[in-house]
Amino acid sequence: MSTPVHRTSTRQSAAVLTPARQRREGSRTGSPSRNPAEHALLQLQSSAGNRATTAAVQRARGADKGKAPEGGGADKGKAPEGGGASAGAKKKDYRDRIAGLLDRFKKNLEPIDTFIKGVQTPTNAGFTQQAAAAANEGLKHSTAASGTSAASGNLLTEAAGTVVNGMDAYKNMKDTRKHESGAAHHTAKKKAKTKGVDTVVGAAGSGSYSAAIAKEVTKIQKAADAAVASEASGIASASVGAIKGMRAAFRAGGAARKYMKVKELGDPHLVHAGSLARLNESREQAGWAAAEAYVALDTYWKHEGEGRLELVSEAIDAAWEAMGEARDAAESLRRAEQDVEKLNTVQGYAKKKQLTKIGKETVGGAVGESTKAAAGVVTAVAAGTAGLASNPVGWGLAGAGAGLVLGVTLYKALRAATKRYEEVRHPERWAPEGQNPAEAASRGESLKHALAFWKKVSKGERQAMAREIYTLAAGPDIPGSGSTTAEMRESARALLIALKSGPAQHKLEPEAWEGTLNDPAKSAGWIKEIAEQLASG
Repeated sequence: MSTPVHRTSTRQSAAVLTPARQRREGSRTGSPSRNPAEHALLQLQSSAGNRATTAAVQRARGADKGKAPEGGGADKGKAPEGGGASAGAKKKDYRDRIAGLLDRFKKNLEPIDTFIKGVQTPTNAGFTQQAAAAANEGLKHSTAASGTSAASGNLLTEAAGTVVNGMDAYKNMKDTRKHESGAAHHTAKKKAKTKGVDTVVGAAGSGSYSAAIAKEVTKIQKAADAAVASEASGIASASVGAIKGMRAAFRAGGAARKYMKVKELGDPHLVHAGSLARLNESREQAGWAAAEAYVALDTYWKHEGEGRLELVSEAIDAAWEAMGEARDAAESLRRAEQDVEKLNTVQGYAKKKQLTKIGKETVGGAVGESTKAAAGVVTAVAAGTAGLASNPVGWGLAGAGAGLVLGVTLYKALRAATKRYEEVRHPERWAPEGQNPAEAASRGESLKHALAFWKKVSKGERQAMAREIYTLAAGPDIPGSGSTTAEMRESARALLIALKSGPAQHKLEPEAWEGTLNDPAKSAGWIKEIAEQLASG
C-alpha cells in the first residue's frame, strides 16, 4: 500500500541526507561511523523494515489483483475466490505471532523481574536508609544507580505484559462478538474482561516504574528537585499498590463465594444415598428373581411326565433373562457408585482450587501489595520531611511486602514446574480414558520441560478434572455419559452452575444450555470452559 507523498522542507531533507552521506563516507574510508551495538540495532531495524515493506508490497499486489480495471470486462474484474479470507488469515497469523513472541519475551523477563522485586528493590531500600542516616554520598549514588536499573527492569517487564494483555483483550473481545452465546462466549468474555483490567493496571504500573526511574536519576544527578521526584514516585507506588491490593481482595472474595456455592452442594455420598439405596434394592430383587428362576428350572428338570422338555426350555429362558436383569442391576449400581466417587473427587478439587486462590490472592495480593502501598506512602512523606529521611519504616514495609509477593511468586513457579514435569514424565496419570497415553519422557527431558517456564500445562490434573465434570454433566449422546443416572447428571450440572458456567453466564435458556452439553461438537469448548472456571475465582 502506498501513502501520499508530502513535501518536506529543505531543513528536513538535509537532516535526512546527512546521516546517509556520513554512512557512505564511512564505507569508503573503511571505518564504521557507529559502534557495534548501534550497527547491530540498525541491522535489526533494517531487517524489520524490509520484512514490513515486503508484506506491504504483497498486500498491495493482492489488492491490485482483486480490483477490476476501469472499462474492463466482467471476467477481468473478478477477484480470486478466498482472497479476502486469505489476507485476513495472514493478518491474524502475523498478529498471533507477534503476540506469541511478546508473551514469551515477557515470560523470559519474569524471573529477573521477580528477583528485582523480591531481592534487589528491598535491598536498595535498606542501603538508601543507611546512606541517609550516615550522610554517605557515595552510597547514595550507588543505590540510586542500582535503583535505576531495578526500576528499568520492572518497567520493561510491565510494559511488555501490558502490550500482551491489551492484544489478548482485543482478541477475546472479537471472539465474544463472534460467539454470541455458549461456553465459547463466556470464556472469551471473561478473558476479555480480565485482560482488559490487567492492561489498565499494567499501564498504571508502568507509570509508577517510570516515576521510580525519574526519582533515582535525580538522585544520581543530585538535582534540586530530588525530593519532589521521590514524593511523586512514592505517591505513584502507593496508588498502584492500593489498586492491586483491592483487585486481589475482590478476587479472593470471588473465590470465597465460589467455594461456598460448591460447598452448599453437599457431600455426594449423602446426597445420592437414596438413589444408591434404590439401585441396591433393585439389584437384590433381581438377584432373588434369578435365584427363584434357577429353583424353578431345577424343579422342572426333575419333573417327569409329558411336556417336560417344553417346561425346562421355558425355565431356562426365564433363568437366563433373570440373570441378565441381575447383571444389569449390579452394573448400574457399580457405575453409580463410581460416579458418586468421581463427583466427590471433582467437588473436592474445585474447593481446593478456590481455597488455594484465596490464599494466594490474600497473601501475595491483598496483604503484599497493600504493604508495598504503605511503603510508598512512607516514602512520599519522608521525601517531604527532612527528619524522616533516615526513617527505617519505609524500608521495613517495602521488604515485608516484597517478601510476601516473592514468596507467592516462587510458590507458583514451583507448582508450575512440578506440573510440567509430571505432564511428560507420567503422561498416563491424567490421560483421558480410552486413549493411549503418550510415551513417558526421560528424567532429563522432563526436567528440561519443567524449566521451560514460558510453557503452560495442557495435560495436567485440572484438565483431567474438567473432563470428569463434563462427562458427568453431559447428555446421553456424549461418549461415556450414556449410563449416567438422571440424579447424577443433575448434580454435575449444579456443580457447573456453582462454578459460574450456568445458563446465565452463557446467555442461554436452561433447555438450550442443556442442549449444548449434549452436542459432541461443543465438547472441546466445554472442557476448556470448565478448566478455566476451576482456576478462576
